[in-house]
Formats: sequence, C-alpha cells, structure tokens
Amino acid sequence: MPNKPQQIDPMAILSNDTRRGMGSPSPHVPTKRHSCRLPMRPIFVQAKNSTIRRHVSPPRAVFEVPHQNITKSLGPCKLKSDPIGPFGLTPQRVGFGHIKLTRPALHPNTHNRNEAVLGLTNSSPSLPVISLLKTQSKAVRKMEVTEEQSTKRKKQKQGRFWTWVAASVLFRLILIYFPKNLNLSSRPEVSTPLTSLRRLAEGYWLKQSSMSPYAGSMYHGSPLLLSLLGPLTVKRIEGQPSHLLCSLVFVVADILNAMLIRATGQTLQVAYRQSLKSLDLDTISESMEVLSSGDVAALVYLWNPFTIVACVGLSTSPIENLAIILALYGACKRMVPLAAFGWVMATHLSLYPMILIIPIILLLGYGPDTPRKLLPMRRYGKVEDNSSSDSFQQQEKVINQSDLPKVFAWRPTMLFLLWVIMWSVYVLLLCGISVKQYGGLWEMFERMYGFILTVQDLSPNIGVLWYFFAEVFDFFRNFFLIVFHMNILFMIFPLAIRLKHRPCFLAFVYITISSMLKSYPSVGDSALYFGLLGWFVNELSEMQFSFCLFSVYVGVSLLSPVMHNLWIWRGTGNANFYFATAITYACLQMVLVVESVSAMLNHDRKLKKLTNAKLQNGKS
Repeated sequence: MPNKPQQIDPMAILSNDTRRGMGSPSPHVPTKRHSCRLPMRPIFVQAKNSTIRRHVSPPRAVFEVPHQNITKSLGPCKLKSDPIGPFGLTPQRVGFGHIKLTRPALHPNTHNRNEAVLGLTNSSPSLPVISLLKTQSKAVRKMEVTEEQSTKRKKQKQGRFWTWVAASVLFRLILIYFPKNLNLSSRPEVSTPLTSLRRLAEGYWLKQSSMSPYAGSMYHGSPLLLSLLGPLTVKRIEGQPSHLLCSLVFVVADILNAMLIRATGQTLQVAYRQSLKSLDLDTISESMEVLSSGDVAALVYLWNPFTIVACVGLSTSPIENLAIILALYGACKRMVPLAAFGWVMATHLSLYPMILIIPIILLLGYGPDTPRKLLPMRRYGKVEDNSSSDSFQQQEKVINQSDLPKVFAWRPTMLFLLWVIMWSVYVLLLCGISVKQYGGLWEMFERMYGFILTVQDLSPNIGVLWYFFAEVFDFFRNFFLIVFHMNILFMIFPLAIRLKHRPCFLAFVYITISSMLKSYPSVGDSALYFGLLGWFVNELSEMQFSFCLFSVYVGVSLLSPVMHNLWIWRGTGNANFYFATAITYACLQMVLVVESVSAMLNHDRKLKKLTNAKLQNGKS
C-alpha cells in the first residue's frame, strides 16, 4: 500500500549553517508546508552572485536568478503552493518532476532581478544544481551580449540622426547665400499677407516714421512680432546677404521645432508601448524598435521641401509653428505654463490654432495615450496552467472596461485655463503698450483678426477662398464667410468625440483641416502637419493610397509655379490654371485627413481584436 504523502517542514530540517545564513523564521508567522508524494529531504541552493534573504511571508529557500525563465527537472516531486511572499510568485506550470519558474512582477527590493523559489528535491541534487548554474551563466552572457548590441545600435542611430540634422542646417545656410534667396520670398505659395517678411519690414518702417504700422494695407501681423523681427530687417552686414539675421532666426526656429517634435514623439511612443505591454502585445511593441517615431518626425520636418522653402523664403511660418509645437510639447509633458503660453501665442499670431484647445485639454486630462477608450477589456491577475486539475485551477479575472472609472485629471486642466487667462492678459498688455499711440488694441483687432475673418486681400495663394470670393456677388459675401468659417467649427466636436483617445492625432487632424480652409494658407502650414504625421509612422503604416498622395503632392508642388507664371507673367493662361492646382491641393489634404483617420481607427480595431483573441485563448 503506498505511503500517504508526508508533511515535511523545510525549516525544521535545515542545517544550522543554512538556517544561520537565512535567518530564523518569525515565531508569529505560520510555516508554509509542501506536500510531496515521496519522503524527500530539502536542499538549499545559493547560486553564484545571489543572496539568500528572509521574507516576512513564510520562510522558503529563495535565491535570485538574473535570467527570465528557467525550466529544470528537480526530481519526482509534486509541488503544491500558493502565492509566496510579497511578490505573489507562483510556478506557472508544475508537473511530475518539472517546475517552470517565470519572472514575477518587479518589487523595489528585488534590484531588477528575478526571484525564484525552490521547493524540495530528491536526495541527489548535484546534477540539477550544476545544470541550473550552467543555464544561469549562459543566460547572463546572452543578456550581456544583447545589452551591448542594443546600446551600440542606439549610439549608431543617434549618430546618424545628428548627422542628418547638421546636414539640414548646412543645406539651409547654402540656400540662404544664393542670390536674392532664389526669389522665394515673392512666391504666393510661400509668403502670404500674414507671413511675408517684406510686409513686416514695411510695417516697421511706418512705425519708425511715427505712423501706425497698420496704415495702408501692407502689414496685418502681430505688434509683438513686429518688435521682435523689425529691428533685424534694417540691420545689414557688409558682404553678407540682406536679411541674413532674419534668415538665421528662422533656421534656429526650425531646429527648435524639430527638437520639440522629436521629444514629443518619444513621449508618445513610450506611452504607446506601455499600452501594448498592459495588453500583453509585446510583439507589436518590439517591432516598433525599427522606427523611432520621434526621430522620423523630426527628420521629416527638417527635410521636407515645404519647410526648407518657408525658411529660405523669409516667411514667418516657422515662428508660428514654434508656438503650436510648444503648446503640444508642454501638454504632453504636463508642463501647464508652457502649454498655455504656446497656445496663447499661437492663437495671437494666426487665430486658427484656437481650436487646438480641445486636444491640449485632452492631453492634460488623460495623458498622451488613453487606452481606456481604445480597449474595451483589460485582464488582471495571472493564469496558472497545470496538467492536474486537482492541484491547480485556471485563474483569470476579466473586467469590463465600462466598469472601470474613467479618470480625468481636472487639476492640470484648471491650471491650464488659469494660465491661459494670465498669459492672455500679459500679451494684450504688451500689445496695448506697443500700439498705444497708433489707435490702441481695437485697431489691432480690426487690422489683424478682422483681416483674417473677412478675407479682404484676394491675392492668389494655394487656398481656395481667394478665387471663390473674387467670383461671388457682394450681396452673398457675408453669408459665405460665415459658411466657410463655420465649416471648420462643425468638424471639431465630431472628431473630438471619435478621437479623444488620440489627442495628438486629433491635433494633427485639426491643423490639417485649418490649413485647408484658412484664409491665407502657405506651404509652412503643410510643413507643420507633415512633421506631426511622422509621430504616427507605426500606426499609419497600413494607410492606403500613400504613394498616390505622395506623387500628387510632388506634381502639384511643381505645377503650381508653372501655372502662376503662365497666368501672371506670360499671359498665356488665366486664373483657372492656377486655381486648378489650388483646388487639387485642397482635395489632397482632404484625402490625407480621411485616409489617416481611417488607418488610425483600423489600427485601433486591430489592437482590440488581438486583445480579445488573447483573452479567448487564455480562457481556453
């Protein structure tokens, strides 16, 4: 008749030396017992570079293993245990003669190493111990080699990135020294009534002549921008190109924009990886190592032809883009004063970034990534699998996401609104001091924001409003002004409801829509949203018609100056030639918005399906 399983107290039969190294058990803590089918004697293993410690939980033979998974034969022992110690460590699979020890959740006292608990072994433990030590040493060497390779790759990537950044700066400086900046400052695609440096120089000359900078119809920009760049327009350096100092300011603004885009992209990528790891979708996060969204977005912004043309063409678009990116960067980093300052300045310079207050509030309230909206279900706990249903049962907790509280951080949002009020008062105070003797703030509002909303200047640009209001009857002008401007507002709330779990992507969509429907668009606006598009290079990898979009963008960029030349200078064409390229450009931006939103939603559905499949596999 087989012997009945005998209850053995491991601490009761340990040697004095082992007990002294481990510490005496607390008398107030009941001793955890193992049940074995055969009478066994325990052995206490201390691996190389490991320490034996005593837990507040029931004492066990504990040693630290610096590798992740160990599967070794420890003799004919059937081990039954509950979660052990403060780490909740339970063997993932325990069969006859086998135990698989998996990596538990990290604890502050583990020093980033895995702790494994050994049970009982047979009376001849030398071979398993030796094989265990060999496996440990091999795993350590493999980890060291992997860490060295990953560090080397990171250094190589950083070196290549900074090489491309330096090359982009050098390329801009070379173009600045070309005669008359290749006449880019006179191109309607580059300079608009709001972004032209020539108009800014005219306004500064009027101010120096004790006249209002808004006299006539030349300058319609900010008085603060006039005070910042105006003195640089009159300074000349002998033997150097004119407006060299202003060009250098724009180059510096482009570099700052690229660095802020890179930092924001890295923050978004870290948040996205954490979301995937919380769903056990590590394979997708590992594939993202190939492309760093922050580096890709920064290089796309720096080497985009639209960005280079706007910088060399003496357009103030880099300054406006800097304010927008500063607001998004501050919101991602939860730097509330910086986010408020960027939003106030961006709204003050061009008015249309006012709609970015919604994604900024979502960023401050929910963070860069909000998996609560994206993921309907989340798994808690762990699953224990065993061939014997008597000893172990599968444990899995699935909680409906709708039951979880959706936490919105109201404190940073309220602080943001408070800082917005403070910065707005400060900016208006500075503007009032600047234009005090030239009509005050009312004239600034009328000449600046009224000029934007009423579309007074109908000179050609890459937008569609100039042609439409040149053809429409004056009786219907106010009606269509309301229709065009309300069209932007009508898209805000539906998109915010659908994309509230992607605040930065929502900001990209808003910027693209405003660039398409604003009164005086330029290529500098397109340069900004193309740079922000690089943040989502991994999520939008399956976007359709990407090659067609790229090809048509190149074609429109080349045909636009040709059509303008045929119409204005040669006289062999008419306004329809140039308007055809403008409306094609607007349609391209519309298709880009539709396809990017569709690709992002498809990506979210894919994650949802993978999560549900994992949950079903775990149940089965």
